[in-house]
Amino acid sequence: MSLSGTIYNSIFKRTSTFALACVGATFFFERTFDLGSEYLFDKLNEGKLWKHIKHNYEQ
Repeated sequence: MSLSGTIYNSIFKRTSTFALACVGATFFFERTFDLGSEYLFDKLNEGKLWKHIKHNYEQ
């Protein structure tokens, strides 16, 4: 059996399994996208954010 046949039989054949796969994939994509965009924002604004300059103002 080919890879596409295996994927079809295990995920796409039943609607409930397909819906569960969509929900799971959405969860992991959202989490990965959130972490990636937050990392990029922190790198682009390094030295400008409060967490980077807080030590200058604490006594």
